[in-house]
Amino acid sequence: MIDGPDEAHQRPAGVDDATVEALGKLSEALEVVEHARGLLYGFHRLTGTADLALGEAVTLLRESGHPELADRIDTELVGRNVIDGRWTFQVIEEYDRGYYETFRRFEQEARDDLVGGRRHLFEAEMKEDRRSHGRPHHEARPPER
Repeated sequence: MIDGPDEAHQRPAGVDDATVEALGKLSEALEVVEHARGLLYGFHRLTGTADLALGEAVTLLRESGHPELADRIDTELVGRNVIDGRWTFQVIEEYDRGYYETFRRFEQEARDDLVGGRRHLFEAEMKEDRRSHGRPHHEARPPER
């Protein structure tokens, strides 16, 4: 059995520690952006859920004899833009089209140019350094199937 990372997680010949560290930091930054994007989708879903519940509240206010308040909420808040001219789906589309796609492109370009597209080299080397070689649950790779 081979006790080390697979070829996809080994640095190519001639790649120095500083490059692997820089790519690791770039990967870390992308992971934070991915997390932020997920939170943006959460914001989108929560805002949409709130707007639908608000519509139900308007109906209940009308049914319970408060048509003036219901009308004000319905016309001023239900379906309102969350940011000037935008609903949350438009915020996500702009984020994806601008910052997110640009970030992913540069991260991919850096990996392609510097290490042949390999991912997580910094983490793979950290795993090799931190794991207890030869111990159960500290294997370098998953079992072959």
